Amino acid sequence: MDGILLINKEKNYTSRDVVNIISKELKTKKVGHTGTLDPLATGVLVICVGSSTKLVEYLTSTYKEYEAEIILGIKTDTGDITGNILKEENIKLTQEEIEKVLIEMTKEYEQTVPIYSAVKINGKKLYEYARNNEEVELPKRKVDIKELELISNITYDNNKTIFKIRTLVSKGTYIRSLIEDISSSLNTIGTMKNLNRTKQGNFNLKDCYTLEDIKNNNYKFISKEEALKDIYTVEVDEYLEKKIKNGCILENRYGKDLILFKKNGKILAAYKNYQKEEGKIKPDKMF
Repeated sequence: MDGILLINKEKNYTSRDVVNIISKELKTKKVGHTGTLDPLATGVLVICVGSSTKLVEYLTSTYKEYEAEIILGIKTDTGDITGNILKEENIKLTQEEIEKVLIEMTKEYEQTVPIYSAVKINGKKLYEYARNNEEVELPKRKVDIKELELISNITYDNNKTIFKIRTLVSKGTYIRSLIEDISSSLNTIGTMKNLNRTKQGNFNLKDCYTLEDIKNNNYKFISKEEALKDIYTVEVDEYLEKKIKNGCILENRYGKDLILFKKNGKILAAYKNYQKEEGKIKPDKMF
């Protein structure tokens, strides 16, 4: 068992639940995912099996596409509709007002990490501070909101404004935080009602399998080579193959920060820039 599985995660499953189910079905402990989806969220969850678990960090660095449903006029402690409501207000906004802010929010900015997240501060996860009612300064990280658009009609229910967006964002972007920032720019409060990840890098929702498919043996692995096809690749001769297998530090003749070396189309190793010596590359992962 070795390769990449694309799963369409259902609601009310954690990403760890999916990993555990696949591990049990495929009878292997070497299973990992490449980007957490909250239980509320659905959509693309990229699963690595066998030696492909070494690819996780390369597959998490890509842009991700989401479709999210937003309710303006409600603020919760978790940033989504599953949380405790902290505040409510009546709000009725127009399509023009919302689209104006979505254009303004299509940018790079410093985003505050939500308190209900697994990011660690002083060795403790943020959600543990939240559950213990402990105060902690929330970290910020630079995110890139590459695309952001309205994809539904605006509806009004119980004096709340409801609509859907599609967005393409960089690694580390929290959609719950993005929604709160959009709401703030609209001079109101808001929360996430639904979230669907439709794309991660080159992996699309239409190519994903359900957990039922996995249980029924109705799936196909994506090879390491296919999964990493966008990374710069060098096919090596026997001389260089031997050096790579011995873990040698090499001259960076390629001008790239990350290089995959292959022999007969199969990945031997991934090399990265060697920080201690300019112009050199060293093994990052061996396969």
